[in-house]
Amino acid sequence: DKYDRVWVAEMGAGKNDGKVSVISRGTKYDAIISFESIVIPNGEVEGPTHLLFHEGILFILGAHGKLYKADVSHFKAGDAPLFASNLAVEDIGSFVLAYPFAAPTGETHPYNLTAAPDGSIYITDAAANAVLKRSKTGTLSVVAQLPSIPNPLPFGPPMIHAVPTGILYEKGNLFVTILTGFPFPPGKAVIYKVKPNGHFAVAQQGFTTLVDIAKGNQHGNIVVQHGEFGPTGFTPGTGKLIWVDGANATDLASGLNLPAGITQAGPHTWYITSLSDGTVSKVTYQ
Repeated sequence: DKYDRVWVAEMGAGKNDGKVSVISRGTKYDAIISFESIVIPNGEVEGPTHLLFHEGILFILGAHGKLYKADVSHFKAGDAPLFASNLAVEDIGSFVLAYPFAAPTGETHPYNLTAAPDGSIYITDAAANAVLKRSKTGTLSVVAQLPSIPNPLPFGPPMIHAVPTGILYEKGNLFVTILTGFPFPPGKAVIYKVKPNGHFAVAQQGFTTLVDIAKGNQHGNIVVQHGEFGPTGFTPGTGKLIWVDGANATDLASGLNLPAGITQAGPHTWYITSLSDGTVSKVTYQ
């Protein structure tokens, strides 16, 4: 934020212990606590995923398709934490589950979000394979549903869900990364260019398990590779940061341990979260 504090969403351990933390001068403080954090049937934890500062409000995507709103303009590091139960909340998940998609999945998982200059917020729903719009007044609509892809591997389902993850608004367009579903084939993740009117096309392809995208600098934007999927799951130390410019892809950093999110702090500075390590790392590049 403008005070050089870093705000971080923490999913928790599945015991309704999700939280939002703030890092100030190298020290971490609890800012908002007691978010829903649950263990879903596949064994993964669902809780707060990503957050966004927009027009003075902190928007937080949480479990069960909820969008929380917190005014933290007067919060100081070290203050008593706020409780999630006292925040204003909007139900994104019910809207998604009731929407007549052409290819319904019956699931919802609002995952990441970005703001547009007109006050709108755009949201990826990883489970519905959709890009959503929340207008400045709070009205929800569906921008696009991203298609499944053929599975090139000899195991797993014949078609693989897109699983949209990161989203970045830039110059009137939305750039959306996809993770791809199981079995997470290498080289099949793409970056979509999605127009607010719903038209979309592949902007760049040839990636693996992309989970986020952030504004970069003269080298392009940065996407995050979560990792390579092996016989026992995602292989530690196979995450990457990659420069992308629509034509070229160049590794900025490799050997990362299952990175999950990225945000830009300045033209040459980014912060990266690690899902497995529970860390926030600072990356600088000239």
